[in-house]
Amino acid sequence: MQWTGLNELREKFLSFFESKGCLRLPSFSLVPKDDNSLLLINSGMAPMKKYFTGEITPPRKRVTTCQKCIRTPDIERVGITARHGTFFEMLGNFSFGDYFKREATAWAWEFFTEVLEMPVDKLYVSIYQDDDEAYKIWTEEVGVDPSHMVRLGKEDNFWEHGSGPCGPCSEIYFDRGEDKGCGSPDCGVGCECDRFVEVWNLVFTQFENDGNGNYTPLDHPNIDTGMGLERLACVMQGVDNLFLVDTIQNIMKHISQITGVEYGKDEKSDISLRVITDHIRSTTFMIGDGVMPSNEGKGYVLRRLLRRAARHGRLLGYKEPFLYKVCDTVIKENLTAYPELKEKEEFITKVIKVEEESFAKTIDQGLRMLNAIMDNNAVKTLSGEDAFKLNDTYGFPIDLTREILSEKGIKVDVDRFQELLKEQKKRSRDARKNAGADAWISEATDLTDVAKTDFVGYSELSCDSTVLAIVRDGERVDSVNEGESAVIVLDKTPFYAESGGQVGDTGVLESGNFTADVDDTTKDPSGNIYFHACTVTCGSVSVGSKVSSTVDSERRADITRNHTAAHLLQAALRDVLGNHVQQAGQLVTDSYFRFDFTHFEAMTAKELIEVENLVNKKIFEAIEVKTQEMPIEEAKNLGAMALFGEKYGDVVRVVSADDFSIEFCGGTHAKNTSNLGLFKIRQEGSVAAGVRRIEALTGNGVLNYINNTNAAIMGVCSALKISNPKAVVEGAQKAEILIKGQQKEISELNSKLAVAQLSELFAGTEVENGVRIVTSQVDNANADVLRTMCERAKDSAPKVVIVLAAVNDGKVTFAAACGKEALALGANAGKIVKAVAQAAGGNGGGKPDMAMAGAKEPEKVEFALSTVKDTVYSMLK
Repeated sequence: MQWTGLNELREKFLSFFESKGCLRLPSFSLVPKDDNSLLLINSGMAPMKKYFTGEITPPRKRVTTCQKCIRTPDIERVGITARHGTFFEMLGNFSFGDYFKREATAWAWEFFTEVLEMPVDKLYVSIYQDDDEAYKIWTEEVGVDPSHMVRLGKEDNFWEHGSGPCGPCSEIYFDRGEDKGCGSPDCGVGCECDRFVEVWNLVFTQFENDGNGNYTPLDHPNIDTGMGLERLACVMQGVDNLFLVDTIQNIMKHISQITGVEYGKDEKSDISLRVITDHIRSTTFMIGDGVMPSNEGKGYVLRRLLRRAARHGRLLGYKEPFLYKVCDTVIKENLTAYPELKEKEEFITKVIKVEEESFAKTIDQGLRMLNAIMDNNAVKTLSGEDAFKLNDTYGFPIDLTREILSEKGIKVDVDRFQELLKEQKKRSRDARKNAGADAWISEATDLTDVAKTDFVGYSELSCDSTVLAIVRDGERVDSVNEGESAVIVLDKTPFYAESGGQVGDTGVLESGNFTADVDDTTKDPSGNIYFHACTVTCGSVSVGSKVSSTVDSERRADITRNHTAAHLLQAALRDVLGNHVQQAGQLVTDSYFRFDFTHFEAMTAKELIEVENLVNKKIFEAIEVKTQEMPIEEAKNLGAMALFGEKYGDVVRVVSADDFSIEFCGGTHAKNTSNLGLFKIRQEGSVAAGVRRIEALTGNGVLNYINNTNAAIMGVCSALKISNPKAVVEGAQKAEILIKGQQKEISELNSKLAVAQLSELFAGTEVENGVRIVTSQVDNANADVLRTMCERAKDSAPKVVIVLAAVNDGKVTFAAACGKEALALGANAGKIVKAVAQAAGGNGGGKPDMAMAGAKEPEKVEFALSTVKDTVYSMLK
C-alpha cells in the first residue's frame, strides 16, 4: 500500500468509476436546490434524492461524484477530538436502477485491492445479518475470506429513514493494527476502539418501507455508496486523524506560521489549531457557494464558524484578523477539484476579513462580560437576558456563549434566550408587514383546486380574463361588492407579480358596470397562482365572471426603466470597483430603485461619478435590450450573471444589453437603454458588513429630482437674498464667515462676562482646609458660559474648587472645576459634579480638573449646591 495524497485519491476514485461507465458529475453546491429539508448538503446522495425517487431523470443511470459536505451537529466536539470536523468530501458511486450488488461489491474490492493496493488481510466486510445474498456474493464471487466477514444487526447495517426506499448495506473496514486496539480478546469489527476503521459504506436500496414495517421489493433497486475522502486519506497516509492528512496539514501549518504556535506541543493550543483549520475550510467553501454571514439559517452557521475560529485565534494569543489570510492556502490545496474557488478568491477573502473585523470590534467587550460571569463562583446559570444581550449587542452566537461558559461549568438559560429572540423577530416582522395581497391570504385558505395563472404581461398590458377565485378576509367567497377589498385570482393576467425585488403591477379590472382598482399583485410561494389585491370601486364581480384586465402602463414603464437601470448599474459597478461585486438584494419601484451589492468600503465621490457616467453612456448609446429564454448552460456560456447562490431551472430567461450587461432575470425591462432617459445616483451607504446600497433614479424620477433640487436651491437663494443661483455657493460661504465671526464675538463676550462675574463670586470666600470653595447659580448663562467661567477660575486660582449652575427651559446644567493645588489634595471635579447633579435628579461626570452634568429638578439647585462643601471635604487628604 503506497502513500497517496488526498487530491490524487479523489482523482483515482472518480477515474476508476468513469472506467465503469459512470458519469462524473462535479460536486453540487453546499446550498441545497429545491430541498427545504436540509440547511446545507450533508452527504453525497443528498443532492441526488430526486434521482432516486424518480422525480427527476438523472443524466445517466450510473454516476460518480466527490461531494463537498457540511455537518454541524457535533460542532462542540470539533477540535476537542481529532476525529470531528464540519467540512468533508464524500466519494460516491450511484446506480439509478442499473447495476446492483454484484457490480458494487466487485468494483469496491477492485478499487481497494488493485488500484490502491490495500493488503487484503487488512480488509474486513460487514453485512446485514439477514442478507445472505450479499454474503454469498462477497465470499463466493468477490473472494473475501469468510473469517473477514461480519454479520451485524439492523442498527448498523440497514439503511432506512421512516417510510420510503430502504435496504441493507455492506461496510468495508480497514484494520489499523493491534497497537491501535483496546486489547480486548473480542476486539473486532464494530468495536468502539480505533483499530477497525469503517471506510466505505455500500447501500443496497432494494425495498420500499410503507412506514409500518412492511417491506416490498423495488422493481428497480438502486446503489448508493459513500466513502469519506479524508478518512480514506488517513488510511492511505498512515496518520491517526484528518488534521494530519497532507492538504489539511498544509492549512494548519499556515495557521501555525501566522500565530507562531506549533501543533503537537500543547493540547490546549492543539484544540484551537484544529478548530481554526476545520472552520476555515468550511467557511471558504460556504462563501464560495454563495452563503453570506447573517443571523439566520445558513448564514448563521457561517457566522458561528467564523466567530468560533476567531475566538480560538485569541486563545492562541493572536488578536488581529488572520483567518482571511489562510484562504489562499485552502484554495490552493483544493484547486485541482474546485477551480471555481480561485475565481472567487478575492470575494471570499473580503467577506471573511470584514466579518473578522466586525467581530473584533465587539468581542473584547463581550469577553470581558463573560469573564466576569465565569469569575463569579456564585453564578451557575447565565440569564436569558444576558445571553440575548451578548448576542444582540456583542455579536456572540448563543452557541459560542454556551461553549465558552461550559468550559467553566456554567449553564445558559437557552429557553428564555429563545423567547427574547422570538419577540425580537416578531417585532421585525410586524414592522415589515404591509398591505400587500399576500397579507389578505390566510395560511388556512385552500386554493389547491385553483388552476395555474397564465402570465402574459411580458408582451401584453391588457387581456381578457376569467375570475377563478375570490378571497376576502382570508376566506374564499363567491362574489365581492362595491367598497369591499379582496384578492382576486384570474386564469390569465398581464399583471406582473412582485418577484425578484420588482414590485407588483397596479391597474384596473373592468366588466360592464364593475370596476376594481388593482392595488398590488403578488403570487403564492410556488409562483403558480397570482394574487390581485383589489378594491371594488363600482358594481360587483363573481367567481366565473369575465373581466378586462389592464395594467397601469405609465407606472409599468417607470418600473421597467428602473429595473433595466439596475442591470446596467451592476455591470458598471463591476467595471469600476471589480468583479467581487455581486448583487445582494434589490427593490425596483416606479419612483426609484435600490441596489444592494457586495463591497467592503464606502464608494468615493470619484467612483460614484464614474459609475453614473458609465451607465448614462450606455443609455446614450441606445442599446437594444434583448430578452431570451435558453438552456442554462448556454446562458452560462454567454457569460450571463446569476444571482449569487440562487437556484435556476434547466431553462432560464436572460436579459442583455449587448455584452455590457447579461443577466438571468424574470422581471420586466425597457426595449432600449435610451428609454431610460437619464440615470442619477441619489445616495450610497452601508446596510451590513460588506454590503453597500445605492439608491438611484431614471426617467421621470430624474426629472423630479432635478426639479426638487432646483426648488431647494431657489429657496436657499431667497433666504440668502441672492438673485442668481450661480452665486449660491459664494453666498453660503459669506454667510458661514459671518456666522463664524458672530460666534467668535459671542465667545469673547462670554469670556469677558465670565471674568467680570468671577471677581464677584470669589468675594466673601476664604481658603479652608487648603481649598477655596466657590458655588453659585448664574443667571442667563448657558453651558459654554459656565465652562468658560470654571476654566478661568481653575487657571487663575490653584486652590479653587468651583461649582456653578444654570437653569434654562426647566433643565439644569452644572459645571465644576478644580485648581492644581486642590487636585493635589484629592479634590475631583468629575466626582463632585456627579454628586451635586444627583442631588437635583440628574447625573454626569468628567475629568478630575473639569466636568459637566445635567439635572431635571431646578427647584433643588440651591440644595444641591449646599452639598458641595461636605462632598469636597470628604475627598481631601
